[in-house]
Amino acid sequence: MHDMADRLFADTTLAALYDSFCPRGRRDDFDFYMPMVMAAEAVLDVGCGTGAMLHEARDAGHQGRLCGLDPASGMIEQARKRSDIEWVLGDLTSCVWGAEFDLVVMTGHAFQVLIEDADLRTSLTAIAAALTPSGVFAFETRNPKAREWERWKPEHAALVTDPDGRTVRMSRQIEAPFDGNVVSFSHTFSSPDWDQVEVSHSTLRFIEAELLARFLAEAGLEIETQFGDWDRSPLTDASPEIITLARLAEKA
Repeated sequence: MHDMADRLFADTTLAALYDSFCPRGRRDDFDFYMPMVMAAEAVLDVGCGTGAMLHEARDAGHQGRLCGLDPASGMIEQARKRSDIEWVLGDLTSCVWGAEFDLVVMTGHAFQVLIEDADLRTSLTAIAAALTPSGVFAFETRNPKAREWERWKPEHAALVTDPDGRTVRMSRQIEAPFDGNVVSFSHTFSSPDWDQVEVSHSTLRFIEAELLARFLAEAGLEIETQFGDWDRSPLTDASPEIITLARLAEKA
């Protein structure tokens, strides 16, 4: 999902392929978050990618403020095909909002690109500042205890057809195994119609639920509820996801 959206997706051609590799029919996260998006008057989508979720919300009749933020220029170029939504090229270190959003959401495991403790703290502090007093921060991160990276192998490649009818293959390869904190890997994109393959390199953080709770608390956020999968099942050691809804903590 959004873990593909590293610097390579500054390239417009590959950014245009993102929704093909992550089609709506396989976006259980959209099904989960969309009711919250539709119920909120003002929504900030951090790591919005091609803007697909906010596009869908506007198409479904959302009349309020929708704002998408992403650091990849190719992604934002795709998102800006709709001009009735705010699009910001950047990240949470370059933007400042003050109590403006009823909902801040991070989909597609975008939260996992926050690798360093300092990045996490800065980003969570910015999110807390952006929330209205009754606002919600909704996001997910893969549960490290489920060890999903063990299934990221080249033989599990995906094939899609691009808008020009060309077949594109995407495969994933682990470059540095889980070290208790992060996993580094690459995506390789190839097509018989391309002159050369394209390779992206990514690193994702897999954070334990207990440590996640401490980072949220440091930023003034408290967990309202957590789920282990998109069907709202309880979080257990075997759960694939850590799906979190958090609010501003009440001040003593």
